[in-house]
Amino acid sequence: MESLIFKNLAMDREYMGLFGSNNKTEQVVKKIRPTVVKTQNVAKEIIEIAKRNGVSTGSLDFDILEVQTYTRTNKDKIESDWEERSKNELRELDDATEILNQNFEIKQIYEIEIYSKEDNDVFKNFHAAVGANATKCKVYLSIKAGSEAISSPKFEEDFLNYIKKSKIRAGILVDIFEEMVPEVVSRVSALAKVDGKIGYDKNQTILISDAYEPTPTINDELILHYDKENTLGQKNENERVDYSNRGFIHSVVEGDLLMEYIKPKKGKPGRNCRGEYMEPPEPEVKHAPDFTVNETIEIVDNKDNVLYRAKTSGYISLDGKVYQIKSDMDVGEISFKTTGSISTGLDSDVSLSVKENDSQKDAIGSGMEVEVSEIDIKGNVGPNAKVHAKRATIEGQTHKTSEIKANDLTINVHKGTAIGDNIKITRLEHGIVEGKKVEIVEAVGGNIRAKDIEIGICASYVKATASRLIEIQKLQGSENVFTIDPLMQKDKQEGLGENKHEIDELRVSVEEIKKEVDKYKKMIKDNTDSFNEIKKRLMHFKQNGIKMPEAFVTKYKQFTKAQEHLEGITNEYRVKNDKLHLLTTKTASFQDNIVDARIINRDRWIGHNELIFKLIEPPIELSFKPPEGSPDKIFAVVETDEGVFEIQAVHQ
Repeated sequence: MESLIFKNLAMDREYMGLFGSNNKTEQVVKKIRPTVVKTQNVAKEIIEIAKRNGVSTGSLDFDILEVQTYTRTNKDKIESDWEERSKNELRELDDATEILNQNFEIKQIYEIEIYSKEDNDVFKNFHAAVGANATKCKVYLSIKAGSEAISSPKFEEDFLNYIKKSKIRAGILVDIFEEMVPEVVSRVSALAKVDGKIGYDKNQTILISDAYEPTPTINDELILHYDKENTLGQKNENERVDYSNRGFIHSVVEGDLLMEYIKPKKGKPGRNCRGEYMEPPEPEVKHAPDFTVNETIEIVDNKDNVLYRAKTSGYISLDGKVYQIKSDMDVGEISFKTTGSISTGLDSDVSLSVKENDSQKDAIGSGMEVEVSEIDIKGNVGPNAKVHAKRATIEGQTHKTSEIKANDLTINVHKGTAIGDNIKITRLEHGIVEGKKVEIVEAVGGNIRAKDIEIGICASYVKATASRLIEIQKLQGSENVFTIDPLMQKDKQEGLGENKHEIDELRVSVEEIKKEVDKYKKMIKDNTDSFNEIKKRLMHFKQNGIKMPEAFVTKYKQFTKAQEHLEGITNEYRVKNDKLHLLTTKTASFQDNIVDARIINRDRWIGHNELIFKLIEPPIELSFKPPEGSPDKIFAVVETDEGVFEIQAVHQ
């Protein structure tokens, strides 16, 4: 049911007090003489009679003697033009053609008898009020929890009168817009007859009038869809306002709905349950587009709106009065004071160039987060800054608390964390590097993890871990640790872990099945002679029409079932054993990787350096410290005996 605005429909002060007429605590001061009146405003008459007689309005009730309905269709509003309509004619008024004519009017005059309430009133404990929605086009009888009414022979008629009187008091027309009332009255009356009374243990709302709801007028509106997610002061995951994310760039992807102009549209008229004509207001036009777009944006002009869609990816730009989508942008710096954090997404095709190259300033300010397709940073990346792109170039240096992620990444001086596929660094100063292929011109401390690592000049305190190759052109320091770890990559670690878990489970299962196979093989071997003898006798009994002994038949069946079971578990053993062999071979392939891996030093060995190779099976680490001055350049793991490995110098 639509949201309701329940309120006393008798809005004027003169109506107050009429809807509390069922209050049990109200005391009737005195009785009045029954009075017959003819009026358009029943509530007003009851108030006046109550005042004249010095009684409360809640002590009075009334009977409907006659309802006269008059209509006219005349824009000049001539009083003599009113015509009385019969009940049958009122039903025809439900035709929208006449009802929605703005010159059509309708009124009702009620002849009623007003009197003091009787104590035996069937509805004295029935607490209800008439409510309506905002337009008064839908009217409801709102019944309060705890209400009850005793059944009587005329209950259906009485309840219908109760609804009509409630509507009349509230200024609602009767005998029109109420097609649902007979069914409501019939249903409630049937329940009352069955139980001897009708009661409500919770609030209930019943529709008792339904007129013509007007269609609202639509004012024009310009919706900037591209700007919805990036507004100043949006909250982060912790419900705190993040003022650093100010939507400096609004990224878009091809096909995105950028803007939408809602065209103004006047609503359709209606008429409410009081008979009042409801003319919708003229639409307001305040947001008509005063801009144009170039070829990067598509315009779709529909009946109700105009849509502006992106024909390419990038970011939306307003140059004067022209909207367009661009892919390249130059900024001086990215900081809290200037742009705030920038996030356009990796697939937005936005290429950003940050021009600030003063060595004393940060091109990417403290705490800033940047996510674009491509970025070229002329200067430095500040503390706690994060940069994420498909391709990134940093000509300055990164702070030790910064984080840079890019598939293709080039950094001049790196002190923070760099993550990517192909990473090139001119000078590594105690930073962290994680990639697939890493090339470093000069490494002065740091932690490097990749599939292949190439270092031009290696100073001291460098930890390099690769799954396939570590190559050093010139060694100038010591206290370096070079490690080959086939499981360095997380996916391989998980793969081996899953492999080992499945192998362990299969080994247990294969061993158990093997024991059962051996058990049944022995049992069948030991009982084959007896089985053949029983089989021969059973055939003899059958050929000679002799009843076969039950014990012989049972033993025959038992032996046959044992043979079938042996065949089944033998097949299961074969399948699981083959799978175990495949998984074991897969695990061995991890081991093969380490045999092909190399640590290469094209220069002489100086100082204290350590080479480590991590084996998979058995899970051990082999360590070797090349002696200072050693001419050996290429090192690998060699299997000297079956299952015995050691690190040796090799030729290639």
